[in-house]
Amino acid sequence: MLNTVSAFDRIGEENAFAVLARATTLAAQGRDIINLGIGQPDFRTPEHIVEAAIKALKDGQHGYTPSVGIQPLREAVARDLHRRFDVEVDPGLVMIMPGGKVTMYAAILLFGEPGAEILYPDPGFPIYRSMIEYTGATPIPVPIREENGFAFSAEETLALITPKTRLLIINSPANPTGGVTPKAEIDKLVKGLADHPHVALMSDEIYDQFLFDGERHQTLLAYPEIRDRLILLNGWSKTYAMTGWRLGYSIWPKDLYEKVRKLSVNAWSCVNAATQYAGIAALEGPQEPVAAMLAEFDKRRKLVVEGLNALPGVSCANPKGAFYAFPNVSRTGWTSAKQLASALLEEAGVAVIGGPDFGVHGEGYIRLSYANSAENIARALERMGTFLSARKVA
Repeated sequence: MLNTVSAFDRIGEENAFAVLARATTLAAQGRDIINLGIGQPDFRTPEHIVEAAIKALKDGQHGYTPSVGIQPLREAVARDLHRRFDVEVDPGLVMIMPGGKVTMYAAILLFGEPGAEILYPDPGFPIYRSMIEYTGATPIPVPIREENGFAFSAEETLALITPKTRLLIINSPANPTGGVTPKAEIDKLVKGLADHPHVALMSDEIYDQFLFDGERHQTLLAYPEIRDRLILLNGWSKTYAMTGWRLGYSIWPKDLYEKVRKLSVNAWSCVNAATQYAGIAALEGPQEPVAAMLAEFDKRRKLVVEGLNALPGVSCANPKGAFYAFPNVSRTGWTSAKQLASALLEEAGVAVIGGPDFGVHGEGYIRLSYANSAENIARALERMGTFLSARKVA
């Protein structure tokens, strides 16, 4: 019998992929499945980005690159952040990653060990807790409450910090709730963190351009007093519909950068060359495709919220960011949101994710991604209404 290390028994997973696999199986059996589960834009990568990758390949960009990414792309990231947020970023602190999760992995690995505590948003992206548990650190959920508009509370967050706290993870705009934390609340958090200089931060800002109803993104890069302990996570997957390209970036404090560079050499070597040139084209090329995608998502968001609030026993707060709705289903009669999500897939042909897959505070909710056509969303809502009217209790 093979003996693996016990840490691997603690690793969880992102259940959206399990739901996707089940939905794919049902579709292969001839079922008509509408997938509102996976968090993936249903748009093609803009053509000028694709062409940049093709050109790079034709130009012979086939080899290894520096483990931290090619210099032109790191400089493009710094220029993009300065243009959008008027912040100064040293390209020498930018690291190009094979997607967003790798930054989570590296940051949590840096600070997580038995005896340490790491705070993370709950409900939140499930990989946060999974990787915390893998390291042996204690995961401390920061409640993300509907009554706060699914924004985190600075007061509640700061109250959870102890001498054992090593890392605080925040995410706005947020997955799975679509919540956006206002600047005033972030100001309070940063001010309070002055009393806790031993705590590092990882700010997951992957949805920073997915904002609606006049909301504006408040990047943590705008606070010089925490830059020496701030890790910023961002990338191309959502904004430029490049999920399959596996291209992300992070910005690290100077004291951590070399540690992560060594980790990259040991783990992933580098991001493939052609994709990095595509990343430059995305940041510095025309942004009209992004604006068009966001306008379409906004239309779908309104359709989803209106439709969900018309369903029996369902209420849905208006998401201000990302491309998810997180409706409250506690009055449907279903005591388990995961069972409801499973039944909607198996019996109604609508794939959604149960709220508990995003944390202990996710019970009573389900997540819908509106990264699907308006026509399919309307069909899905109709099916959900029929199902909930016929089966109110389980």
